Amino acid sequence: MRGTPKNISLPRRLICDLMHASMGVPFVSLSRPLQIRPLLEARAGAMAPAGWAATFVKAFAIVAGDEPILRTVYAKWPWPALYELPKSVALVAIARVEDGEECVLPQRIAAPEAMPLGEVDAQIRHAKAAPIEDVPMFRKIMRATRLPLPLRRLSWAVGLNFGRQRGNWFGSFSVTSVAAYGGGELHAITPGPFIVSYGVVEPDQTIHVVIRWDHRVTDAAPIARVLTRLEQVLNTEIAAELRMARQAVEPKPIRAVRT
Repeated sequence: MRGTPKNISLPRRLICDLMHASMGVPFVSLSRPLQIRPLLEARAGAMAPAGWAATFVKAFAIVAGDEPILRTVYAKWPWPALYELPKSVALVAIARVEDGEECVLPQRIAAPEAMPLGEVDAQIRHAKAAPIEDVPMFRKIMRATRLPLPLRRLSWAVGLNFGRQRGNWFGSFSVTSVAAYGGGELHAITPGPFIVSYGVVEPDQTIHVVIRWDHRVTDAAPIARVLTRLEQVLNTEIAAELRMARQAVEPKPIRAVRT
């Protein structure tokens, strides 16, 4: 059957490089529905609540502040070792349409646990809407993707295998989801070490969360504990920040002054 050959676009080439870099990573996954009623109540009272991606980015980073293993990566050079990053660095999968083609590009957010939730959300929204050249991470990754194949392989190898460079290029965890398109249990693939994905909010006020991780870094028991802690953070710290943001914009009542 005769078809039509098509060139591989830069965004699609990026995914090819990403899949090549992810080969050989021994991923394991754990999924669980999280009960988030307090968070949903706080979101319902907010005028413009942050998106779910920003919510999970900050919540996971807060958990990682108390769990150093969530800031640990596996690095091969100069010899195989685990490397603990001083802070969390998130990579958020941004769905875009470039030149009529649907694609996904990674937005880097450093130390989201120290940012207001609205700022994390603003960075994600900017990455969705701004031209590629206006997003530093996109410019950086597209510049590398334009390189010839041998140089691309070398640049990815350096970024992946030196612990110090992992935070600069690939972060300490990734967040992705297809909830905007109807949800589903997504088991994404990246070079690791941690990938968080979430579904849609269910009628019973739960949301299904999947964590995939590099088994060389940690085991299932710590991740089970992380999911429990993640549920707590969503319903406490994140919900409280949403309520505080609402109170900050609500007009204060004016007392009547008797004369």
